[in-house]
Amino acid sequence: MKIILASKSGVRKKILDKYNIENEVIVSNVDEEEVKESLLNEGADPLSISKSLAEIKSVKVSNKNPDRYVLGADSVISLNKELINKPNSREEAFNILKKLNNSKHFLISSVCISLNGAMIWNHTDSSELKMKNFNDNELSLYLNKIDTKTLLAYGVYQIEADGLELFEYIKGDKDSIMGLPIKEIINYIRELNK
Repeated sequence: MKIILASKSGVRKKILDKYNIENEVIVSNVDEEEVKESLLNEGADPLSISKSLAEIKSVKVSNKNPDRYVLGADSVISLNKELINKPNSREEAFNILKKLNNSKHFLISSVCISLNGAMIWNHTDSSELKMKNFNDNELSLYLNKIDTKTLLAYGVYQIEADGLELFEYIKGDKDSIMGLPIKEIINYIRELNK
């Protein structure tokens, strides 16, 4: 079964490929910032925002691709129930790291599978992370290792690269933290194939 991945995330595609899930990328082009702003104005929490974005992306691509299974995904950081967005600049990335510095927070990863324009399955996973205590200079040195394009596309973590060194501990599945709770996706696809 070949699924459509409604995401431009190279990391998510790599995870699907690693587990031999045949896939094709069709980017949803959903304006995430606009959706987040609208949901925040309605009082939505980070978990609801992550779930909603995964569903919106999946359904949008599904509407244009009938009879195909479409996987949408979204990940957000929740610090004391406050949504932490991807940075729009290097300065913003530094401020995000300062905010997360020496604190426990959650990375929420949501996935949704749609068929014929309707959600048929979804799953949300939450991982707990505790960032070590760094001084400003150490945070700057870490950010300098990441090129701007990557930083703005994937956020400040870079778990798949040098990001692991930021954390005192990580409680959660590595694939989920990188953007796809793959074990649950595989289990669902197995059910579909029965």
